[in-house]
Amino acid sequence: MKLHVSVAVLTLAALVPLSAQAPKGWKVRADRSTSASDPDAAGAISFVTSGSGFHATNPQAAVFWNPANTASGTYTVKGTFTLMKPSGHNNYYGLVFGGSDLEGAQQSYLYFVIGQNGSWLIKRREGDAKTENVSPKTPSPAVKKPDESGKSTNVLEVRVGADKVEYVVNGEVVHTTPKSELNAKTDGIYGIRVNHQLEVQIDDFGVAK
Repeated sequence: MKLHVSVAVLTLAALVPLSAQAPKGWKVRADRSTSASDPDAAGAISFVTSGSGFHATNPQAAVFWNPANTASGTYTVKGTFTLMKPSGHNNYYGLVFGGSDLEGAQQSYLYFVIGQNGSWLIKRREGDAKTENVSPKTPSPAVKKPDESGKSTNVLEVRVGADKVEYVVNGEVVHTTPKSELNAKTDGIYGIRVNHQLEVQIDDFGVAK
């Protein structure tokens, strides 16, 4: 299967929640922490081209996307995620799909993400203040944890079928959701989510029909 994606460069100031400055179509929306016990780090979010992929440095959590990157019907969105070093506590990163109005108050998307503790999580965002679990944090041997160098590389896929969605880590299906139970659309923008205090390299990112 051939993957298709637009690659561009993006660097944002820490106080810019949306990417009005972002070149060549790529955008970012920061998702800042409101927890005094789990604050964001200082500094600006950076998302740049690196080799044939992207490199994200996230003092704050953020979603990255290009509005031209949309998928509908049956498709697979995929990316290879290399965590460059562990954060001070478990944080998640991975794929966004089924997105719409990502710059507005009615932002909506699904996300399939993994953490350095070897768990995965599927969530849905509906609006600025509402997120809910599609499936809770679940440990899996399919998720590679950081090695002695502090790095880990995991290939994530979301396979959207006619009547179900499969969530895949390193070739292993870790969860399946019937579309009838999903209560969210899968057509829309696909992108990347990286939570705060993380540095992640993303390669082979794109969608295949």
